[in-house]
Amino acid sequence: MVSKRFLNKQEFIFAIIALSVVIFDQLTKFLVRLFQPVWDLKILTIQFIQNTGAGFGILQGKVFWLGLLSLIVAGIIIYNYKHISKEKWMQYAFALFLGGTIGNMIDRLLIGYVTDFVYFSFWPAFNVADACLSIAVVVIIILTLRKK
Repeated sequence: MVSKRFLNKQEFIFAIIALSVVIFDQLTKFLVRLFQPVWDLKILTIQFIQNTGAGFGILQGKVFWLGLLSLIVAGIIIYNYKHISKEKWMQYAFALFLGGTIGNMIDRLLIGYVTDFVYFSFWPAFNVADACLSIAVVVIIILTLRKK
């Protein structure tokens, strides 16, 4: 009898990266909500912020729709996984993107806002999921342009 593995090595790494992002993101957000620290280090501030919008403060108050959009995007990535380039950095980037999307989706759908807590004086507040999303987008763009 031939047994088929549930995930191959590449799929396993993809899933582990995405899951690690979700866990680290949710853990840091939980700790920030619990302790509500305020650390002002001049350029960098760590402080609990409730974000009811999307990145850069857009779409404030559209939590349900942004949560639904996140669910759709996560579903599209998972459903179309087989079409993502097998190049390892593209896989890593999409795994970061999926993890970041799910991390912020959990906040939106379960608590009604996204917990942001990292704030640079020259940049809007963000969290681990946002950082992973940003890194993923930059890597995907660079790899796509490099192919062309």
